[in-house]
Amino acid sequence: MRNLSDTLSRLAQQSGLTMPSDGADDRLAELTGFGSNPGALRARCHVPADLPADAPLVVCLHGCTQSASVYDRGTGWSTLAEQAGFALLFPEQRRENNANLCFNWFVPADIARHGGEVESIAQMIRAMVARHGLDPARIHVTGLSAGGAMTAAMLAAWPELFASGAIFAGLPYAAAATVPQALDRMRGHGLADDAAAGAAVRAAAPRSARRPRVAIWHGTSDSTVVLANRDALTRQWLAAYDLPPAPATTEADRNWSHRVWPGPDGAPLVEEWTITGLGHGVPIDPHGPDALGAAGPHMIDVGLASTLRLARDWSLIPAGHAAAERPAPRASEPGFDPLKVAGGVQATIEQALRAAGLMR
Repeated sequence: MRNLSDTLSRLAQQSGLTMPSDGADDRLAELTGFGSNPGALRARCHVPADLPADAPLVVCLHGCTQSASVYDRGTGWSTLAEQAGFALLFPEQRRENNANLCFNWFVPADIARHGGEVESIAQMIRAMVARHGLDPARIHVTGLSAGGAMTAAMLAAWPELFASGAIFAGLPYAAAATVPQALDRMRGHGLADDAAAGAAVRAAAPRSARRPRVAIWHGTSDSTVVLANRDALTRQWLAAYDLPPAPATTEADRNWSHRVWPGPDGAPLVEEWTITGLGHGVPIDPHGPDALGAAGPHMIDVGLASTLRLARDWSLIPAGHAAAERPAPRASEPGFDPLKVAGGVQATIEQALRAAGLMR
């Protein structure tokens, strides 16, 4: 296992940026009275006016140091929900649980089906469905970093709730149980073998007839949660779903590649998105023909609107709604900006550890 000084030196890459604070553009409302809330989380939501009956629900899990409204602003989910007519749920961490506002993806009690943060989120989902008449067959979950790891936990512990999920810069389910292990896993050390990782997913919940579609998104320049976690996540879900190692299809553009493993019905079941030059964050495109989201720390403009892509894949919007994504220029092309492409927000020692929720 890597020692702490080694991890610190690797995390100390560049100066970080200040996370924007919540302001008047916070579009989220409070959700209260949703259950016993064993994980002591806050719940926020966005429900467009005149929401149609049986509308879908998207659950969004923010990253460390972020709030729900900051994550919404960066990804553009509420803007799209207003246009397309679906509801949003934003579970939000409290500082009493984690000083850096990270979901506790490395605490076994919080990722178990009952008794912690995972159960709190499941209670929120059921409350949203009941209060707003949402379609229980069209619930999706997505998240970044610690929120990505918690997305994997939700898909494993409550598979019957979800049609699909997308994990951005996350880690495998049940990858760590202590802070030192969490630091090592972020660096790609000590990850479980494929069989054990897949077994952890299968053991997380009673056998369910539903197998959510899982999309794994990761950048090649992520030095906070390294690319080995993409590989481990993909293999974990392939093992959990008993899928072959080779993808059925692969597509690529100048700055991304996309691999797909279909299920027995031929529809995508596991997907892997790799974004060349992307640092630790969500790929967005705030300047394209269908501009969406806002660039900032961990919201990285690489000309690929991942929120729109997910909305298309999850049938939240028509396939023709979003124009083709604008690929980011390569280093040999005019307009290449390495700080912009790589994110420009790699942390100092303290900020990197806070991004993992591992120090005050």
